[in-house]
Amino acid sequence: MVRFRVFKATDDEASCYKFIEGHRRVLEIFGITMITSAKHAWVHHENTYVIIVESLEDGRALGGARIQIADDLLPLPIEDAIGKIDLNIFKQLEKRKLLKTGELCGLWNSKEIAGFGVGSIFLIRAAVSLAYNLNLHSLFALCAPATVRGGKKTGFEINSELGNNGQFYYPKLDLIATAVIVDNLRTLEKAEPIIKDLVFDLINNPDQLRKETSPKGDIEIKYELSILNQISL
Repeated sequence: MVRFRVFKATDDEASCYKFIEGHRRVLEIFGITMITSAKHAWVHHENTYVIIVESLEDGRALGGARIQIADDLLPLPIEDAIGKIDLNIFKQLEKRKLLKTGELCGLWNSKEIAGFGVGSIFLIRAAVSLAYNLNLHSLFALCAPATVRGGKKTGFEINSELGNNGQFYYPKLDLIATAVIVDNLRTLEKAEPIIKDLVFDLINNPDQLRKETSPKGDIEIKYELSILNQISL
């Protein structure tokens, strides 16, 4: 059994660095030592929220993701990642900031739970539900190939106005990342109906225990996604 626990970055520095260390180890497996979303300024950013996946046996970090709300204090990781080669990202953000937008970033899972869909399925759903409850209207992401399919099922679309039909060589020349976006976060009408129902169940019941069916078998997840008393409106 694992726990998905949400917290505001500035409220739990120790857990932020537990997240960072686990993410760093996973990136190193793929030979990635420098990546914009791995910078640590978000630890002190008031508009960053973290979902950390923890072992309920010993509290080890097994995965995680972040929602960073767009503001004038800290650029989104996607701005740093592709802004120098595609200025359209800034135009897209300017328009969407008129409501409230942000980015799903820093998504990872450890080798120990690889194959259970934690990073490619369940964290995406949890992050979308968190973004909804943070009152976002749209959500950007830069996906590795393994997460594009899960993103599409959850309502993301290829952000084809960026890069080469949404694709970039990132974070290094032999890896491809795909820019995706969900512009209808309040309704999620582009999500698959079953997935949409599961996400709205998490939106309405952010703290729950659920047995999830994964490609590698069933996995029990204790969701602790409540953000009551954490939001500054």
